[in-house]
Amino acid sequence: MAGLFDKQAEIYLDARPNYPSHWYSKLAALTPHHSLAWDVGTGNGQAALGMLCWQVAEHYEQVIATDVSEAQLKCAIPHPRVKYLHTPLSLPDDEIVRLIGGEGSVDLVTVAQAVHWFDLPTFYPLVARLLRKPGGVFAVWGYNDIAVSPTFDPVMKRFHDTTLPFWNEKIQYIFDGYKTLPFPFESVGLGCEGQPVSLDIPKKLSFDGFLRMLRSWSAVTTAKDRGIDLLSERVVKEFETAWGGSRVVPSVTYNAFMLAGKVKL
Repeated sequence: MAGLFDKQAEIYLDARPNYPSHWYSKLAALTPHHSLAWDVGTGNGQAALGMLCWQVAEHYEQVIATDVSEAQLKCAIPHPRVKYLHTPLSLPDDEIVRLIGGEGSVDLVTVAQAVHWFDLPTFYPLVARLLRKPGGVFAVWGYNDIAVSPTFDPVMKRFHDTTLPFWNEKIQYIFDGYKTLPFPFESVGLGCEGQPVSLDIPKKLSFDGFLRMLRSWSAVTTAKDRGIDLLSERVVKEFETAWGGSRVVPSVTYNAFMLAGKVKL
């Protein structure tokens, strides 16, 4: 799915929720070694930066953050312990293994809100090659619905329904909350294939931030490319009224889910 988010790369950076730091603490507690983590499909580096938010504990000495999108990486958040790498789809797996650190070198592999786009039969063996054995952990997570208020949520549902014809078919994994996502890894206590663990992402969200989130959706961009403005002035006004006014900054909840596992030996 290279290029899917290139057009909205700049607003993507400002539109998405930050992942709670305690997620990373839980994952780090599962890995006996803390030398190297690999964040795949890093986009603007949101998840990679999160791995380094516990500076006192220093769980991982380095994070390699990769993406197929150069446009996304240009918006990445810099950090001295994060190394960003462009990994185009044409890059051979052996070269990726070499760039990341070699077979069995990675303590934690993460994919935030992206694994559903990947070629899983190709990607999963690559993860298995790179993970440290034993001890390496692989975690994927995503989020779908956002809960704002009883007044707003039905309006959001109606809008979401208008976007359905413009999503790539792989988005169904997100809509299903990763319950149908193939995940052939041994459970480490944070979900397993068919049974992801449910999580919440709390956030204070402005109305402008909410609109930026919607404009970063690939379906909204795809529709616009086809001459259809899903976020017309009328729709935005309906959202604003249900929100309670553009100046209101409520506490919202993103409904999230996670699967984590290790290589089956």
